Amino acid sequence: MQLLLNLDVPDLPAAVAFYQQALGFSVGRVLFDGSVVEMLGAAVPLYLLHQPAATRPCPQSGVQRDYRRHWTPLHLDLLVEDLDAALARALAAGARQEGEIHEHDWGRLVTLSDPFGHGLCLLQWRGAGYDLVSLNPGGSDAHN
Repeated sequence: MQLLLNLDVPDLPAAVAFYQQALGFSVGRVLFDGSVVEMLGAAVPLYLLHQPAATRPCPQSGVQRDYRRHWTPLHLDLLVEDLDAALARALAAGARQEGEIHEHDWGRLVTLSDPFGHGLCLLQWRGAGYDLVSLNPGGSDAHN
């Protein structure tokens, strides 16, 4: 099985620029007559999908896309080598920091939102990372 990650955005050129500048992603392919851009640089591709605000994610849904800051149980966690440098780059590209950097036995974490309201976290491992707090030998536990 392969995982593909799709992220709806209201402004495709601005989203491409943000994910390039903030996180170092690069453009892979432009798809579907230019309405989707494949971003490379992580273990799975990130597909930015142009979806205007106030459109419905599915025809039967009463919910409409809203790009103000929102909460969802699904967010991006990005593992970085240098949290301070990655945070500075993300902020310069338009991310919003949502709290202080948190220090844990397994590493450091800071929460952000992108310019389109999506939550994301930057993580920097300390030592063996999640293996330090694993309840399962050889496994790992989530940070939340």
